[in-house]
Amino acid sequence: MTGLVGKLRSAARMGPTNRNLVGEAVLALAVARLRSGLRSFKQLAAHLGGAIPPHAPLPPLPALSIEQEATVRSIRWAVGAVAPWMPFRAVCLQQAIAARAMLARRGIGSVLHLGVDTSTCKMSAHAWLDVGVIKVTGYPVDPAMNEVARFA
Repeated sequence: MTGLVGKLRSAARMGPTNRNLVGEAVLALAVARLRSGLRSFKQLAAHLGGAIPPHAPLPPLPALSIEQEATVRSIRWAVGAVAPWMPFRAVCLQQAIAARAMLARRGIGSVLHLGVDTSTCKMSAHAWLDVGVIKVTGYPVDPAMNEVARFA
């Protein structure tokens, strides 16, 4: 917990925008942890929105303004900066859910991808989030990862 407290203390020296984003990222990651831990995958998927098959075309997202692009990058920074310091392991799915919620509050659409790697004996899963060409969380994605669902 000391690491998170230190991160929050250093956020106090930041400008108000970054300080607020760090606080929001902490809360969003905690909520994402609760949602992903207390719900079945079916319930979680319903919360994320309608699934789009991996090879189906995505609905077009509106073009971002320069301010919105800056907001996306700031949210990417805040979630990435706070996740390692949370008192729980904030994994890729929780980071993607948290960033997606923060973006949605600002009216910015995103695409959350879920993938699995079955190339080894031990199956692994991964989640990543993007807004158009902006990579938000979960990058780089292992080339062995097979996308199984998208939520837009």
